[in-house]
Amino acid sequence: MRDFTRSKRITIIFILGLLSAVGPFSIDMYLPAFNIIANDFGTTVDQVQLSLSSFFIGIAVGQLVYGPLLDKFGRKKPLIIGLSLYIFASIMCIFSTSIEQLILFRFIQALGSCSGMVASRAMVRDYFLPQEAAKIFSMLMLVVGISPILAPSVGAFVMSHYEWHVIFAILTIISFLILLGVIFFLPESYAGNKNLSLAPREVTASFWSVIKHPVFLRFCLVGALSSSGMYAYLAGSPFVLQEYYGLSEAQYGVAFAFIASALIFATQINRIALNRRSSADISKFAVQFQSIVALFFIATTLAGWITLPLMIGIIFLFLLAQGFTFPNTSALALAPFKELAGSASALLGCVQMGVGALASAAVSLLHNGTATPMVSVMVGCSFLSLIVYRFLPKLIK
Repeated sequence: MRDFTRSKRITIIFILGLLSAVGPFSIDMYLPAFNIIANDFGTTVDQVQLSLSSFFIGIAVGQLVYGPLLDKFGRKKPLIIGLSLYIFASIMCIFSTSIEQLILFRFIQALGSCSGMVASRAMVRDYFLPQEAAKIFSMLMLVVGISPILAPSVGAFVMSHYEWHVIFAILTIISFLILLGVIFFLPESYAGNKNLSLAPREVTASFWSVIKHPVFLRFCLVGALSSSGMYAYLAGSPFVLQEYYGLSEAQYGVAFAFIASALIFATQINRIALNRRSSADISKFAVQFQSIVALFFIATTLAGWITLPLMIGIIFLFLLAQGFTFPNTSALALAPFKELAGSASALLGCVQMGVGALASAAVSLLHNGTATPMVSVMVGCSFLSLIVYRFLPKLIK
């Protein structure tokens, strides 16, 4: 990293963590409000879930736009524009009068939030070597891991005292503070390449040069498939935990926070493990462990042995594996790139959120009044991740 003071280094990492958490916080905070939003708009929880799917799609699409912009104009200018768009969309969510409007403005909100996700990953790549970058990604995951703990709890508190519109008001205020932090405290990490063309042909060529790289392709897909199981859980948990198992909004917030704490434990243990093992070794173990957990999950569900405490425990272990997978596969996927770090980061996030959107949509489409759709999609994503990890290098050769 540049020759920053320790306090400056901590400030930069903290801001990068907040940028990484904008998207997850936007997802998790309004989950306890699904039933209230459905009643307010005179629709069903399944329809409200589409606002979550539209958010995933917006993030997936938006990252492809920000990647080339970050490579050409540097990191900060596109980031500031994206955060401003997020603030605008958050305000519009407050004044939505139908579920269709909410779905639309959630899509636009996602287009703004993904600027922080792409920029933060690219800036980690700018500042750090691959092995240290994996440790920094683990530190960012600490902030990201805290957001699923705080966000549903804050959302549940808001719902017990105010209307759901207040949730988006809080998101507006938080994003405005992050914008100020970016403007005044986050130094530019890459000046940009003014000679880089933004013509569709050249942009497509840049993306293709990234995605055809065997290292990027392998670890991008492994990370995306592994994390998409988590998005299936995010989409299905409001129904499964609240309606199927009868948890109250406050109880759902507590259960959600406990499960999300798995990410914190894993990412911080990962920092210690990286002193002795490589990112490749750790990611291999994590993918295999998650598949074993997934096998037990589907077996107990189909056998009718699953209970609420057992389900919460299994999902905890599932996300524990995800906490090891994400930082290591991200660092490995971005390692081969320098000038195209923005495009590589954009593709990494696009694939991750794109697969996540498909997983969350699948949970909604397969909805049958039981926990089986959520469990099946989570398990399928985990097995596909293991298959890609083991067999994609052979197919490439």
